[in-house]
Amino acid sequence: MAEMSGADDSGEDTGGEAGPGTTAGVGGAAGSGATAGPGGAAGPAGAAGVGGASGAAGPDCPEAIRRALAAHTTMTLAYVDEDGPQACAVLYATGVASGVASGAEHGGAAGMEAGGPSGGASGVASGVASGVAGAGAVGAGPALYFVTATTTRHGRALVEPGARVAFTVQRDGQEWSGLTGLQGRGRCRPLTGAERAAGWQVYVERFPFVTASDRLRAALERTTLWELRPDWLRLIDNGQGFGHKEEWSGR
Repeated sequence: MAEMSGADDSGEDTGGEAGPGTTAGVGGAAGSGATAGPGGAAGPAGAAGVGGASGAAGPDCPEAIRRALAAHTTMTLAYVDEDGPQACAVLYATGVASGVASGAEHGGAAGMEAGGPSGGASGVASGVASGVAGAGAVGAGPALYFVTATTTRHGRALVEPGARVAFTVQRDGQEWSGLTGLQGRGRCRPLTGAERAAGWQVYVERFPFVTASDRLRAALERTTLWELRPDWLRLIDNGQGFGHKEEWSGR
């Protein structure tokens, strides 16, 4: 999506990892190749809630960027494996990682308390709803949930320790004067347990056709659910002026 910005992205990391604010960082480029597919087993979940590490919250992601992420459903995910840069397209649903983790934990606990062990699942479901509703919480960053097997080419690459990804999000068939879309960078991880239940709820609410088909639902429920936590995002919106950008860094 560099062509949408009206600017040269050759200085990809110049200031990109700098301190807080919505103007830090300059965008990167995506690769090419690879395909998506179902199947595979889920990997381990982080112990510190969705997103892994605990600590001080970063700057809040601007509402315009959140709205743009929520308005789309397909991203081109770029990564690097032993053969070099690759890319694939995946469907995604967006939520708030820290809110989802907290909602799953507290909602599940409330469900267990109210209805015994069988109440935990409904507690997680209700908890994730309140977590997503807290999207505007200060310091909260977005989370993107997608389904793909660890046996796919990109799945094998994403489970590698320290693996990072870049991605773009945009609609097809736009006029250049109104082009809008996003660029981002971050890390992916597979989800299990309550975190997977919370993320899965976000996913099926965005794509209700998944649960409408017993065959599709069963296949995807056996497939790994991933969380992508962006640490840098750029919104490009030519509708506000050619080359208009808004950026966020979660570091």
